[in-house]
Amino acid sequence: MESLISVLETALPVFLALGLGMLCRSRNFLTREGIDALKKVVLNLTLPFVLLNAFATAEYSAAALILPLMMFFICCLALALGFLIIRLCGMKSRLAPFLASGFEAGMLGYALFVLLFPEESVSQFALPDIGQTLFVFTLYKVLLSGKRDVKAIAKDMATTPILWAVLAGVLIGATGLYGVMQKYRISGILDASTSFLSAPTGMIILLTVGYDLVIRDIPWKKTGGLIAMRLVVMAVCLGVMILLNRTVLSGMLFEGAAVLMVLLPPPYVIPVFADEPSERVQIASALSALTLVTMILFAVCTVLYQIF
Repeated sequence: MESLISVLETALPVFLALGLGMLCRSRNFLTREGIDALKKVVLNLTLPFVLLNAFATAEYSAAALILPLMMFFICCLALALGFLIIRLCGMKSRLAPFLASGFEAGMLGYALFVLLFPEESVSQFALPDIGQTLFVFTLYKVLLSGKRDVKAIAKDMATTPILWAVLAGVLIGATGLYGVMQKYRISGILDASTSFLSAPTGMIILLTVGYDLVIRDIPWKKTGGLIAMRLVVMAVCLGVMILLNRTVLSGMLFEGAAVLMVLLPPPYVIPVFADEPSERVQIASALSALTLVTMILFAVCTVLYQIF
């Protein structure tokens, strides 16, 4: 009975928020413009405070350098496998390989991590996320757009509040400033402020995801192969991460964060770069289906986590 209650405490809020998002769409409580505005609020206001606190309170060691590098390598490996699988399958789609790599950590990962691992520091998830964020904003975005505009990429990175929040958090934590604040008992001001400002993040994220999740419009037969590709590649990547963690890294990586990371769907930005309307629909449908798969696997992980 206690295990069931624990599972419901973790999984039920997720599905309730998703359901409310779907209700907002079906009842026209929110418009597309309203949802886009909420996403901007999360990415530019509330999520940066989550990351600021995570890195300000993190314990800095070799992991702070190694884990982002490892995740960057994993993302490159996943993308290479995606191109290989698409070529072997003879699928003609410029964007399909990109579904194999990258993770929607900002719009989904942090909300799920806090629910699944409430006793763990968010930095356990944030450290490897740095690597995949750098990958998405550099190599991934260049290949995805088909352009080589280094200045545009640099501008995107320089104007992203999430990256500035990470840098500010690292500055506060790695320099020992947070420790000094604790000594003079003023760290609670930072903690209370970031906690209050970041509180709506999970709910808003899941609400927007639910709004975009139109299950009846997903062409399951056409997207089944893309889902299978993503799951196969993620299984390989998880195996590589666990192997590296238990051999080379000596347990630096919190493996729960690795499992959650590979369950996440690819970045939601992919359809923006679709050249043809038919391809845009196909990629958008695949992202919706993969989001649904993420939620189902998250529920399974919640049950397994409570059992073991």
